[in-house]
Amino acid sequence: MSTRLALRIQDRITRLTRSEQQLAKVILEAPSLIETHTATELAQLAQVSKATAARFFRTLGYTDFEEVKVQAREERNRTQPYSYAASASKEVILGRTISEHLELELGNITRTFEEMGSGTLQQASKLIKEAPRLWFLGLGADGWCARYGRVMFSRLRHNVHLLGLADSSLAEDLAMAGPRDVIVLVAQGAQPKSLRPVLSYAKTTRVHVITLTDHTNLALTKRYSDIVLRCHIANYGLVPTYTTLVSTLRLLAISYVGLVGETAIQRMGLIGEINEELDMLD
Repeated sequence: MSTRLALRIQDRITRLTRSEQQLAKVILEAPSLIETHTATELAQLAQVSKATAARFFRTLGYTDFEEVKVQAREERNRTQPYSYAASASKEVILGRTISEHLELELGNITRTFEEMGSGTLQQASKLIKEAPRLWFLGLGADGWCARYGRVMFSRLRHNVHLLGLADSSLAEDLAMAGPRDVIVLVAQGAQPKSLRPVLSYAKTTRVHVITLTDHTNLALTKRYSDIVLRCHIANYGLVPTYTTLVSTLRLLAISYVGLVGETAIQRMGLIGEINEELDMLD
């Protein structure tokens, strides 16, 4: 399926009608249908009208279904996603050309978003909306990604915190977490031994956990998390990639804004006014 189609669906899912969401679910669950079926056949599979299918693709910004098929075909046939004129010595990144690097990153994002159900995002957004406090956690090398998430969501809602912000303060921070709070955990690669007891404490305290993780931590996090968003992070070794994790965090934020609407917009406006008053920005 076209990566751009999947992204458009995820971006607009909360604004679709119930019938349009039925069609979106069919497409996301079976991406190959785009190239093998007509719009009418897709409508029949989703048990919606042909008019709904036509409206669905127009809502996503396409002229008609044929434009969707052409886009999907072009992305499938594309072998050089990024043109790079290298010198005779051919500059490389991690022993690979820039085009190969970009193709790998695009593949990771595509697989991640195509496997991610819109209902899962909506459920995660609802938990965040109803949480008295929202916490972000990234142990070890994942700490910076958790800090990025905290900053992003603090612009959208109140009471957003970072677990273990100060050295050795993880226990003190956990003591402040309570029922219905939400922890957004970022976990990529090998994790410290402290992760399991932290998740166990959260479950005992009835703190909801939303985890963004790769396949290496999938089994563990599924045991303790309410929602797990699996992120594909295939790389060439040596240096890990966080592209998909960061993109998924942003998608979660977009989904949350779609749920709360004006509340998030007002908060961003307030923060902008404070920055202006403090003369923090040029």
